[in-house]
Amino acid sequence: MPSLFDPIELGAIRAANRVLMAPLTRTRADANHVPTEMMIEYYRQRAGAGVIISEATGISPQGLGWPNAPGIWNDAQVEAWKPIIEAVHKEGGKIVAQLWHQGRLARPDVNKLQPLSASATRAPYPIPEKNPYGEARAATLDEIKEAIEQYAQAARNALKAGFDGVQLHGANGYLIDQFLRDNTNLRDDDYGGSPENRIRFMKEAVQAVIAAAGAERTSIRLSPNGETQGADDSNPEAVFIPAAKVLDELGIAFLELREQSPDGTFGASSVPKLSPQIRKVFTRPLVLNQDYTLEKAQADLDSGLADAIAFGRAFIGNPDLVDRLREGLPLAQDNPKTWYSKGPEGYIDYPAYKAEAA
Repeated sequence: MPSLFDPIELGAIRAANRVLMAPLTRTRADANHVPTEMMIEYYRQRAGAGVIISEATGISPQGLGWPNAPGIWNDAQVEAWKPIIEAVHKEGGKIVAQLWHQGRLARPDVNKLQPLSASATRAPYPIPEKNPYGEARAATLDEIKEAIEQYAQAARNALKAGFDGVQLHGANGYLIDQFLRDNTNLRDDDYGGSPENRIRFMKEAVQAVIAAAGAERTSIRLSPNGETQGADDSNPEAVFIPAAKVLDELGIAFLELREQSPDGTFGASSVPKLSPQIRKVFTRPLVLNQDYTLEKAQADLDSGLADAIAFGRAFIGNPDLVDRLREGLPLAQDNPKTWYSKGPEGYIDYPAYKAEAA
């Protein structure tokens, strides 16, 4: 059985180990969604991951309504990503860009646009009277084609910037997820209704990205079980297992699943995990994520359930996470108050264990 620290081929990407860095929104880009110099050091410090999956990166002004999140739709953004990627490569690391369209979760107060979604719905908010999300309009067929082309163009831009590959963000209640789930997709055309129709937008977006970047450099993240940001499904098994089969047939480099559990620490659900069933239909590298310890990660590799594990929050306070896991060193605690702040505190000031010990 492979160790968490053995190399793995993820399509065209040869990862030095099976500890991936999951995408983490950190809001350190500028007001125009251009990556900043501080991000160079942040990603460089974490280049020991087998593959870094970048923070969610907007594919268009319509699709990005989150303050200080990076984009990859214009030349300034592409140029600003280049030194970040060069720093990761110089350290021997690999990095893929996560391509993000927020759909109905794109805040109008940020991008000044009415949100676009599968259907005319509004995302919920814990304090309803302060809900920053707008009433989304249902995408027309032309707008669906436009969004698909935006994913493809973002993939081309990512390769131009030097990324080793791309990952479509199909999880957590964002646009692709809004098409997949039956409480956010109320359409009665070819993109709604049956599971096959609800999978169509995801399939066509992935196909467009494959045409731009190659299947061997294309991946996707899904979150099959439970509700996230108001997006839910009455029968997730009926849509996500066929979706995984489609992805297998398309020949993507890897599939990442964020799966909640009843005792989850960042979203919880009693809806059963679908990874065991997805494993049966998806024969390519399968990456699992959320609330993993070293022991649980290795157990899922040993059983054959997963080929690699993506760790998220553990990488915030432990830029040298792979070394700490390999050597059995204690993990540092991160400060949630600085997850989405603006400066270097809680971002690039967490030391590696050896530097800390010295």
